[in-house]
Order: sequence, then structure tokens, then C-alpha cells
Amino acid sequence: MRKPVIGITLDSEDPGGYSNMPWYALRQNYADVITASGGLPVALPHEPDKVGDYLHMLDGLVITGGAFDVDPAMFGAATRHDTVITKDRRTAFEKNMAEAMLDANKPVLGICGGQQLLHVILGGTLYQHIPDEVENPLAHEQPNPRTEAGHDVIVTPDTLLHRIVDTDRLSVNSAHHQAAKEASPNIIVNALAEDGVIEGIEDARYRFCLGVQWHPEYLISAGDKKIFDALITASAA
Repeated sequence: MRKPVIGITLDSEDPGGYSNMPWYALRQNYADVITASGGLPVALPHEPDKVGDYLHMLDGLVITGGAFDVDPAMFGAATRHDTVITKDRRTAFEKNMAEAMLDANKPVLGICGGQQLLHVILGGTLYQHIPDEVENPLAHEQPNPRTEAGHDVIVTPDTLLHRIVDTDRLSVNSAHHQAAKEASPNIIVNALAEDGVIEGIEDARYRFCLGVQWHPEYLISAGDKKIFDALITASAA
């Protein structure tokens, strides 16, 4: 039986470190969990003009995280926080790719920064720097290793996420200084941290449009594996 082909967006870096030329990067566990759940992972270079070609070959999409931010201009902000770092070509590609997949009603999973981009695509806004905008926030940039939980999230009943993980609470890792802020009418908030920060979103207009603020590819909980299983199942449909 043919395995669902799952596109994974790459990170990009300037010369230095791995190479003295610009280079792409992808943490191996993104691909490993897709393979373990029965999918065929394919890394996607940032070619905004090739989105149509990618679309025809993909059954599902994972928008990965990274140490950068969505340009605040994309959600109508008039100012930019000093901490904001953008990767404009990557974001342009991921936006075009996600919109094309959703238009074709193909499954999309946004992870961490990928959830933030998905939130903006669906009409939402972002906190540009949680410590400056959220009162008494949790340590969303956790000091302990990413292979460990940083805090819990409360899963909203009667949502796609709740049906997938089948629990009211998940322990998750946390590696972000931005977060979803105002939601559009199309966005369903499916998970919250105990400080009120949005940790998960979905859009019921599509058969699988899911964003999570944590990194389920680390498999911190049984729910994390179920998220990838559900992505592969939806992509095989």
C-alpha cells in the first residue's frame, strides 16, 4: 500500500557553521516520527514559485518550528519588538505552501512557529514577546532540555485535538517567545496553558488543519505520537 507523502518545511541558515554557503537544516526527529507513523517524509526547499509542483506530490504537510518569527506586518502590527527575527523567504514559501494545501483540503500540521504562521494565515494575531504582553507567564522558553516537559496544556473538549489525544491534559515541552493572541472567527482554540496562552488551534472548515505550540516530534507523551498518527491517517484518506 502506498505510503502518504508528507512534506516537511526546512529551516534555512546563512553561511557559517555547517557550511560557508547558505544551507538548509532539519532536525532528524521530524522525519523519524512521520516514518514511525507510516508516512514518507520529504524535505521541502524554499521555492515559493514551485508550490504548485509540490502540491501535486504531497498528501500532507508539516510546517516546522525554528528560531525566528513571523513578520508582524503580516498580522497588521504597526511596530516590531526588538526580539523579532524574520526569515522572509522561508515564511513566504511556508505561507504559500500551507495556503495551497488548505485550498486543496489536504492535511496541514503546524508545529511551534508553524502554528503561529498557521494562526496568522487563518486571520489571527500574535504576541510578539510573551514576557512583555502576558501577566505572570509560564516559562514558555523552558530552561530544561526539550526532551522533557516544561508545563501542561489543557485540551478543549469536542475539538479535533481532543478526539486525537483523548485526554483533557497533556505535558508538553515549550520553546517559544511568541504565541497566538487574537483568534479569528474561523479559529478554534483547542489547548491552553495554565497562564492562558493559546497552545493549540484548528479550523473545522478543513478536514485536518491543526496547530500545536509545542514540539510533538519529541514524543513527550502518548498524545504526541497520536498527533502524527492522525496526520498520516488523514493524509492517506
